[in-house]
Amino acid sequence: MLTSKSVQTPVSVLDLFKIGIGPSSSHTVGPMRAASMFLEQLEKAKFISSVHRIKISLYGSLGTTGRGHSSDKGVLLGLMGYQPDTIEPDSVENLIADVYRQGRLSLKGDRSIDFNQDADLIFHDSESLPMHPNGLRFIASDNNGYILKERTYYSTGGGFVTSGEAEETGSAETGKQPVAESLPLPFRSGDELLSIAELYQCSIAEVMIRNESCWRSAEETEHQLLRRWWAMRASVDRGCRSEGVLPGCLKVKRRAPTMFKSLSEKNKEKVQQDPLSVMDWVNLYALAVNEENAAGGRVVTAPTNGAAGIIPAVLCYYNDFIPGAEESGVIEFLLTAGAVGILFKNNASISGAEVGCQGEVGVACSMAAAGLCAVLGGTPKQIENAAEIGMEHHLGLTCDPVGGLVQIPCIERNAIASVQAINAARMALQGNGDHHVSLDNVIKTMRETGADMLNKYKETSRGGLAVNIVAC
Repeated sequence: MLTSKSVQTPVSVLDLFKIGIGPSSSHTVGPMRAASMFLEQLEKAKFISSVHRIKISLYGSLGTTGRGHSSDKGVLLGLMGYQPDTIEPDSVENLIADVYRQGRLSLKGDRSIDFNQDADLIFHDSESLPMHPNGLRFIASDNNGYILKERTYYSTGGGFVTSGEAEETGSAETGKQPVAESLPLPFRSGDELLSIAELYQCSIAEVMIRNESCWRSAEETEHQLLRRWWAMRASVDRGCRSEGVLPGCLKVKRRAPTMFKSLSEKNKEKVQQDPLSVMDWVNLYALAVNEENAAGGRVVTAPTNGAAGIIPAVLCYYNDFIPGAEESGVIEFLLTAGAVGILFKNNASISGAEVGCQGEVGVACSMAAAGLCAVLGGTPKQIENAAEIGMEHHLGLTCDPVGGLVQIPCIERNAIASVQAINAARMALQGNGDHHVSLDNVIKTMRETGADMLNKYKETSRGGLAVNIVAC
């Protein structure tokens, strides 16, 4: 299924960093966007008034872990007209409970139809669709059973969605989708990116800001990146103060509030006595975000929800512990990280269901290492080296969520990878950028490793920790 992608659709950095809700970008945000797209198709064809029933079928990884990843909630919310970046997370449970209790589904608030949870929302846990493991199909019919509209979508990771007919991503802010040739400084590989930076004597972030001009002005791009940083910081803050137990049968207790209280009580002198104390804060930042994600809270895909804590944790490390940190550095960090994320998305995958967790936590670690290296003064070659180190040591990482929940090992895994990203950046800065394994080499290896990986290790909860830990 995985092949080298010769045709690449330009990806905006703002689409790589989407504001949404937990617990999963591929299983919650993606299905929510797919349902919204299907609703738009019905409206465009003027079928809304004739719809009597909508049947939703979830396949592959969506079928096996969709319940624990809230895929059912995602599709229903999308059909009701809600969007991942604007819905109030605290309202979700009541909205879904009303649908199940009343047996009625309101299509964007305009038309109410009958809804039977058992007959109209089907999890196919032993069947996959051909293009991608995260497949879902919508069928709308009238009161005579005549099919008005049928559409298949694929949630390809990070909240990106395609249909069997055409790419349906576009920019999160404008909906505009340029072709690759229209980018001022297009690059398809890490080597090409380095060549462009050398030719124009500019940074990787500057290459990205020029390419983003296809969608919007530089000022608007910078504003929207800061908006995502503020959302990341807010998810850290909420995670640090939200106590209790995470939803689901595992009954995992939130640890971030206790850690935050303990670390906050240590005075500066004690912190200075322990040279590794900063690691405790980095761990805290990552745990806080991923506990929020597991609870269905507001997070930023970076590049996915399952790996949403890594870039915020490393950004908070930069903001809180690096002298002279400022918002311009945050922008440079996200643009640089985005360039690396785009290389992985276009040349491999950011979907745990497609390549395992190396495509989520591994990619996020690589992106964070590159971003941090950039704001610490790294050259483009050092940044490429940092990104390579970040992924090289995540190759083969499996996706095996216990109980189908984005909790174990996902939450701790983000904390570990955040520290690794910082270490990767620091290692790269100790050299001149020359190294034996290129970023392109490691991306190709990651793609091939994902293709060789058994399906039970790709977000199905049928292998690894998921079968060796008693879930309930």
